Amino acid sequence: MEILQVILTALLSVAVLFLLAKWMGHKQISQLDVFDYIAGITIGSIAAELATELEEPWKPLIAMLVYGGVTVCFGWVTTKNPKSRKYINGSPTVILDKGTFYRGNMKKAKLDLSEFMVMCRQAGYFNLEDIQTAVFEYNGRISILPVSNKRPLTPADSGLAPPQETISAEVIMDGRILEENLKRMGLDANWLQKQLEQMGCRDAKGVFLALCDSNRKLTLFRGEA
Repeated sequence: MEILQVILTALLSVAVLFLLAKWMGHKQISQLDVFDYIAGITIGSIAAELATELEEPWKPLIAMLVYGGVTVCFGWVTTKNPKSRKYINGSPTVILDKGTFYRGNMKKAKLDLSEFMVMCRQAGYFNLEDIQTAVFEYNGRISILPVSNKRPLTPADSGLAPPQETISAEVIMDGRILEENLKRMGLDANWLQKQLEQMGCRDAKGVFLALCDSNRKLTLFRGEA
């Protein structure tokens, strides 16, 4: 009976936290889905209680498992049924389009004008006339489509076709050689040592970070205490 009571209490708190998160608005979530946010703050709190509960530690343990299970289940539901994301996580909301503010959408998103201005500046837009459309995403971030003649110039605009860049791999971190990354790039420690010597380093211990790109170009970063 007590186990059932703990499970029901945990489920009730999930529901309450969900309603509170939706009521407070997506700004509170800040890049997290609703149930990731709920699980994060609640499981941490329950874990603290579990660490100090000496008489009946199984109660907070069950509650943690319930929260984790509910979060996994909702993740599975949204994966299998994408339409449910609109009701669980919310949906993107147009705030500004073609010079017109949608005040109803701002009210729905719990977003005031000063907060919107801050988010635009953080995205690099200090002049609202440079914005064609601004969308408030369900994760609390804002996405901006700039006016065509205000967006950055791209190589395609100039008829250029530069080679595709790839992500550089870490081959040294904090003085340690990452053998797996070297091997993945078809390189070895001997090659790395020769490169270091050519760049004036005796060994990897004096290197804080070393990156290697697809062209086998090595970039070194030294660290200061």
